[in-house]
Amino acid sequence: MAKPMPITPNLDQLESGPWPSFVTGLKRLAQSEDKHYSTMMKDLLGQLELSYKTRKGFWKGGLVGVFGYGGGVIPRFSEVADQFPGCREFHTLRIMPPAGMHYDTKTLRALCDIWERHGSGLIALHGQSGDIMFQGADTEHVQAAFDEFNEFGFDLGGAGAAVRTSMSCVGAARCENSCYDEAKAMRKMVNAVLDDMHRPSLPYKFKFKFSGCANDCVNATHRSDMALLGTWRGDMQVDQAEVKKYIAKNGRKWAIDQVVTLCPTNALSLNDDDTLAVDNRSCVRCMHCLNVMTKALQPGKERGLTILVGGKATLKIGAQMGTVVVPFMRMETEEDYDKLVELGQTILDFFADNALEHERTGEMIDRIGLVNFLEAVGLDLDPNMVNHPRTCSYVRMDDWDEEVAKWNARKSGAKAAAE
Repeated sequence: MAKPMPITPNLDQLESGPWPSFVTGLKRLAQSEDKHYSTMMKDLLGQLELSYKTRKGFWKGGLVGVFGYGGGVIPRFSEVADQFPGCREFHTLRIMPPAGMHYDTKTLRALCDIWERHGSGLIALHGQSGDIMFQGADTEHVQAAFDEFNEFGFDLGGAGAAVRTSMSCVGAARCENSCYDEAKAMRKMVNAVLDDMHRPSLPYKFKFKFSGCANDCVNATHRSDMALLGTWRGDMQVDQAEVKKYIAKNGRKWAIDQVVTLCPTNALSLNDDDTLAVDNRSCVRCMHCLNVMTKALQPGKERGLTILVGGKATLKIGAQMGTVVVPFMRMETEEDYDKLVELGQTILDFFADNALEHERTGEMIDRIGLVNFLEAVGLDLDPNMVNHPRTCSYVRMDDWDEEVAKWNARKSGAKAAAE
């Protein structure tokens, strides 16, 4: 006899809003013809309803893996398995997606078929680190599921104290704002640090993320230890004829209200002849005007990326934005990409050797000091890292003068010793 659907008044409320609800998807999966996985999803709904009633989560970790890998499988064991035996085990496989998250429908259907054979059918595209999250398998089926994914050409992503799966935006494949080849940079970086992804051996997790411009579509600035944001050097490109077309269509008041006055540094102004004047020295590449006047404004011709280090969510200390450590790096030749990968490996190695247990890169830098970090990884101090320090929320100003004095004294001593 089939297990009945659980009564879930709290979950049902989530289906009453204007947006699609994950609860509807869970209920659909609970109607599976496979009795085993139908029971699993029904008990999952029951346990989730209990969590909503008690405001408590009932999952605990453990140890589940596949041969040859130390990470990539997230064990989930139920603390209320006596009430919901069908979801006693509900493990997640983190699978690395293609760079830029490009799929064809044949690939997506094949991935779904594999997971229906070995798991619950529940898939999340994608986790915050970029993984395809195949959620809901018991221990018995984890190895078989991975073997089939791997044979199809996909590999496990990161989990635990390891390099986590990287993300890159669609970028150069279809976005006019892309300033470098994000997918290429991601693939080369991942290939270089793959061992640290599959075999956790770091003090804590480390994330690389690759965005093609400051729109930062993969949340690199505040969700990755090393964020690579596309940018340009020099003047943005302005097509004044297209500017006039926007104004003719939408009106001069629209241009002032929606473009000029929303510039955070007042770098824009509208001339009497409906052309746009840009103070490029004041432009901070926020991307707002380019997003609104897409046909009229484009990134400058000299393109590359900015590197920020230390972004993260709340952990030992509060959430942090990444700090600029390389204001501009050209990304034109193969040597440029190799140089980027070398820097990424250097920063990762320094983190592995110097961070405390359960400490992110940003917290390590906060503890040892930004100057010491830059010196250790071979980066020179550059005033362009912080053009206006008192307006940058991620720069600490306490003891600023004293630290500068120490730096100058150390440099002077080193120079005197060399002479």
